[in-house]
Amino acid sequence: MSDNLDFGVIGNCKTAALVSRQGSIDWLCFPDFDSPAIFSRLLDQHKGGRFGFIVSEEYACTQEYLPDTNILHTRFAAPHGSFEVLDFMPRYRISNSAKGYYMPPEIYRLIRPISGRPGFRIAYEPAMDYAREEPVHTRLDDCVRTAARGDSDETVYLYSSLDLDAILQGREITLEREEFLLLSYYRKLITIDLERVNLELERTKVYWMNWANRSVKFEKYESLVSRSLLVLKLMTYENTGAILAALTTSIPETIGEERNWDYRYCWLRDASMSITTLLRMGHKGSARRFLHFVKSIVRSKHDTFQIMYGIRGERILTEETLEHLAGYADSRPVRIGNAAYIQKQNDVFGYLLDVINTYYHVFPGTLDDIEEMWEIVGKIAKTVMAEWRLPDQSIWEFREKREHFVLSKVMCWVALDRAARIAAFLGRFSDETRFRVEAEVIREEVFAKGWNAKIQSFSQYYGSEDMDASLLLMEQYGFIDANDERYVKTVDRIKRELFHDGLLYRYKNRDDFGLPSSAFTICVFWLVRALYVTGRQEEAVALFDEIITCCNHVGLFSEDLDFSTRRQLGNFPQAYSHLALIDVVELISQKRYWSRFIRA
Repeated sequence: MSDNLDFGVIGNCKTAALVSRQGSIDWLCFPDFDSPAIFSRLLDQHKGGRFGFIVSEEYACTQEYLPDTNILHTRFAAPHGSFEVLDFMPRYRISNSAKGYYMPPEIYRLIRPISGRPGFRIAYEPAMDYAREEPVHTRLDDCVRTAARGDSDETVYLYSSLDLDAILQGREITLEREEFLLLSYYRKLITIDLERVNLELERTKVYWMNWANRSVKFEKYESLVSRSLLVLKLMTYENTGAILAALTTSIPETIGEERNWDYRYCWLRDASMSITTLLRMGHKGSARRFLHFVKSIVRSKHDTFQIMYGIRGERILTEETLEHLAGYADSRPVRIGNAAYIQKQNDVFGYLLDVINTYYHVFPGTLDDIEEMWEIVGKIAKTVMAEWRLPDQSIWEFREKREHFVLSKVMCWVALDRAARIAAFLGRFSDETRFRVEAEVIREEVFAKGWNAKIQSFSQYYGSEDMDASLLLMEQYGFIDANDERYVKTVDRIKRELFHDGLLYRYKNRDDFGLPSSAFTICVFWLVRALYVTGRQEEAVALFDEIITCCNHVGLFSEDLDFSTRRQLGNFPQAYSHLALIDVVELISQKRYWSRFIRA
């Protein structure tokens, strides 16, 4: 297994898989993004299970995506023969209805000879329920049924044009013609043959190419932006509109440490920022579905907001540890579930109301839709006005610390500012005045208590001298002008205090697990933006050109980076990192797409 998250990802907005550079599926949750993994070699090389190709050392492997798609192409080349594998999960429109997509939980692996007589063995090694259940294979007429020994109803089905016994027994296979493998969560009711597989490939290819074609284009950095948009779309759960923070769990922020979390959930913060980016890039459909998700999680006037939810809107995300797994690069614990769902993070409301503000200008909506969304706006604004004075656990989710974090106060101001704009748009002028008055109180307090005259900078929380990279967002959301001396000095101090070897700490003060030791990828993109808007454009572009070299071989970013080796760490791929990359390209390309949406 690779040491640098050298994986491509395939998916269909229902689930996704990580495919290594050597063509091994090392992570797959079936049938949904958050289901138990049946291949989890990512988290334990020996127990986790995989679905790959075993070839001799003569073979060199290369990997790329088919252009403008989420179809992964892996090539195996040796002197005596070469072959290629096209991996994809079907996704395409089948009707004009709201649920008109074909996106079954299944993976196709189309194997094509290129030259000579290539040979391989297939490693089909399911490890059900995060390797807690032993697999039992049953040979059926047209497929192999694999069930968990302790739960015979938990099954997957393997179809192939190759000899199924040869696959199960790991015998050498000589490739003489085009072949296929299909792993399905459900038993197929139609005959699966090469004609059907190629039809699924072409339909899926056309879907992704059409989707990518609707995106805003850039003269420079287009390939990185296109890949980022495609992966953000892939991480959207079609059934509800929720957007995942990442596709994995427990990839450590630092090797050997315990900052290992399950990110297969929908954080309102991350999702709102992703949706804002997708909207600017021309994808209204994803935004519309996410806003339906927001409405679905507030089922009554008495519901409260959480910072995060399950992808179906689940509120309880109980965290547990899988003691039997060794962890990624032997980094324990391996966690499923996430206890952060009970945390108080006041900043989340600002991002959410920012995207809802855009909703009112982009989507005409029926009267009942508009009224329902206004109910949510009022509920959020009421919550912010009641709670913004309280300490919270910040954007960084400190588990044992509550403070008056400056960014949390700033985003509470954003929440009320956007609520006031929405109220004005709807002609609710008394509400507009009420929200603006309270927003001004927050602003004055932040300038009075968040600014530290001793260090000549805003600080992480009131009374602190510690720096925090999230303060760079103050300008982006309109709280402070880029040319305000206080913001310029804050940017300078963050760069002095947190910038290290071309990357950025999110903060350097001790947290629940000691001193941070890795760089947070999105923070570098935030710094690029801050440098650019404060007049240091050449420096900003140079830093951006450096950070984008840290993506993996197919253009994907994780959450964190090792300062010395640039090794990707943290959960993968990370929506946060990709949305920030897109935002920076839009800025330095001087394309102001927000003008479409009347943000002021």
